[in-house]
Amino acid sequence: MSTRGSVPLCDLQAQYRQLQPEIEARLESVLASGQVILGPEVAALEEEVAQYCGVAHGVGCSSGSDALLLALQALDLGPGDEVLLPPFTFFATAGAVCRTGARPVFVDIDPETWNLDPQQVEASLTPRTRAILLVHLFGQCAEMEPLWRLAERHDLILIEDAAQALGSEYQGKRTGSLGSLGCFSFYPTKNLGAYGDAGMVVTNDPEWAARMACLRVHGMEPKYYHKYLGWNARLDAVQAAVLRVKLPHLERWIEARREAARRYDALINEYRLGEVLAPPLVHPQRRHTFNQYVVSVTNGQRDGLVRHLKSEGIGCEIYYPVPLHLQECLLFLGYREGDFPVSERASRAVLALPMFPELTVDQQRRVIQSCASFLRQRTRLAA
Repeated sequence: MSTRGSVPLCDLQAQYRQLQPEIEARLESVLASGQVILGPEVAALEEEVAQYCGVAHGVGCSSGSDALLLALQALDLGPGDEVLLPPFTFFATAGAVCRTGARPVFVDIDPETWNLDPQQVEASLTPRTRAILLVHLFGQCAEMEPLWRLAERHDLILIEDAAQALGSEYQGKRTGSLGSLGCFSFYPTKNLGAYGDAGMVVTNDPEWAARMACLRVHGMEPKYYHKYLGWNARLDAVQAAVLRVKLPHLERWIEARREAARRYDALINEYRLGEVLAPPLVHPQRRHTFNQYVVSVTNGQRDGLVRHLKSEGIGCEIYYPVPLHLQECLLFLGYREGDFPVSERASRAVLALPMFPELTVDQQRRVIQSCASFLRQRTRLAA
């Protein structure tokens, strides 16, 4: 593997070096307090994230996956219920639905944004539909206006899977405030990342918030008296402390990501790669926070390009190579290849390029030059 001009997919060390003294001081304070599970650090983070999102309540938990499960359990979903969701997303979105005993019902995606296609949602409704679990994929909000109307007309709950979209906006409103419940992941590579697993659910409903806070501690209320069949989904205080140090920097980091995305767009145009390396489309009235910068490789050369970039020491990733309806453990749902053609096409074309706030112009030029070298060579060979 060539290491000359290597570029990581995400550089966590650069961010840590900037904040190291403050993070270490905060962690030392938490460890000295002896309160390392839940406690005041978690309570403060819950309040700060809820305020950032523009909602009343936050419930910290152990991961983004548990955030989804807590939200679904708060609605008391179970066998006989159906939840609509896209098949082109991370597995946890559907996995959480299955764990409640409810049935995931897939709806194909919009080819321009890779988010849930509202025009196909209504045709998938049945008398058993209880909720729509929409995903703000890669940092761009789903098309909410028609989903709001649909939810009101059919008395449905909208749950936001905003694991990749903290700080993203639709019509000036931030994720977490666009549905009845918003689920976030603080996995280390997210726009706001912990140093381990962490997550949160935000909502304006005090009863749902109280129920989720109870569910995350084995359904205890009070201690050793179990009101619900909960599980251990607590947030560690050390992770909350790290996130509280980072949260004031989030807006600056988001703007750095957005600027890096604009530079990528310009470089793709400069190297005249747009026909084979299509940049992500940003819709108006949406603030895309670019948790990932995902292009579409339109000439069938995606997998070859991945191998080339990795051989050059350039980080890249495929989000996601197999849509959920074709995953082995979900075949019991009865879906087949061809059922969701847009999702299947996306899985064969998408490619995430390096993206993090500290990404430099030189690093980005190195990435696009490497892409251009490979794609032009393939074009010559095919001629």
